[in-house]
Amino acid sequence: MSAPDLLSPSALEQARDTALAAFAAAGSLEELAAARTTCLGDRSPVAQARRSIGSLPGTEKADAGKRVNVVLQAVTAAFEARRGELEQERDARVLVEETVDVTVLPTRPVGARHPLTTIAERVADVFVAMGWEVAEGPELEHEWFNFDALNFGGDHPARELQDTLFVEPADSGLVLRTHTSPVQVRSLLDRELPVHVVCPGRVYRADALDATHSPVFAQVEGLCVDEGITMAHLRGTLDHLATAMFGPGLRTRLRPNYFPFTEPSGEVDLQCFSCRGASAEPGAPACRVCNSEGWIEWGGCGMVHPAVLRACGVDPERYTGFAFGMGLDRTLMFRHGITDIRDFYEGDQRFTLALGTEA
Repeated sequence: MSAPDLLSPSALEQARDTALAAFAAAGSLEELAAARTTCLGDRSPVAQARRSIGSLPGTEKADAGKRVNVVLQAVTAAFEARRGELEQERDARVLVEETVDVTVLPTRPVGARHPLTTIAERVADVFVAMGWEVAEGPELEHEWFNFDALNFGGDHPARELQDTLFVEPADSGLVLRTHTSPVQVRSLLDRELPVHVVCPGRVYRADALDATHSPVFAQVEGLCVDEGITMAHLRGTLDHLATAMFGPGLRTRLRPNYFPFTEPSGEVDLQCFSCRGASAEPGAPACRVCNSEGWIEWGGCGMVHPAVLRACGVDPERYTGFAFGMGLDRTLMFRHGITDIRDFYEGDQRFTLALGTEA
C-alpha cells in the first residue's frame, strides 16, 4: 500500500477502529498484550503510516503527521484504559482466590520455648517479685571463683577429674563451672550490700549420661546477705518458692548436710506433691513419685560460710546470709512426672511442645 493510501483519513480511521475493537475484545492482560503488538507494534497500520510520512512532499508532511498523531493518541489511550480495567479485575479476582484466613491455626507444629528456659524464668519471676535481682556469670569459670572462694580445700574431691571438666592447658586454672555458686561470689564482689540475687544457668559435671544424670544440666541458686539474716529467713524463702512451683499447702523440711560454702548446711526436702506425704503412713497406697517416703530431695542450702564472706570482702561479724541451690531439671521432673533427664536434651519437638508452655 502506497504512502497516500496509508495516510488517507479513511485508512487511519479504519486502523483506529480496528485497534479499539481489539482492545475492547481482550479478556485478559495476555490477550491485551497480543492486541497491542498487532495494533501498536512496528508492523501495525499506524506504525507504517508514521514511517511513510517521510516520503511525502514537504507541504503535505505536517498535515499527515497531525492526522497520524490524533489516531495514535486515541489508540494509546484506549489501550491504557483497557489495561487499567483488566488489572482491576485481576486484583479483585486474586483477593478472592488467594484469601488467607489468618485466624486458622497452623496444621504443622510451630515449636515452643524449651521447658528449662521457661522454668528458669518462672523461678526468676518469683524472686524478682520479692525485690531480688537476677544475676548471671560465665559458664567457663576460673578455678578461684568455682572452688577457692567457696572454701573448697585444695584436696577436695570435687577438684578431681572424675567430677570436674578442666580446660586445657592443665595450668590454665579454667573449668566449666560445676555449679552456679560462682555467680554468688561475683555478685558479692560487684554489688553493694545488702545482696539479694537469684542465679539460674547451665552447669557441667563429668557424669555419665543416664536416666537421672547428665554432664550438662540446669541449676538455680539464691543468695541473700544482709544484717540479721537467719535460718528462719531461709526456711520462709524456700517455702515460698515451693508454693510458687508446686502449689499451696506443700511443706519443706531441712536435714543436716555438709557443703564447704555454707555452715550450718542442710538438704531441702519437699513434701511429695503427688501424695502429699500420705503414702508414708502405715497401710496407705504406694506412691511412685516419692517411693512412699512422703518426701522428695530437692536441693542444698545453708548459711553462707564466714570464709566465703571474707573471701568476698564482707565482714562476717556484721553480715550474715543464706544460700540455696536446686536443679531445674529435677524441679521440672517433679512437676510433670518425667522419669528420664535425657528427654530435656534429645531435641524431641513433641516433648518441647508438650512442656514448653506448661513449665
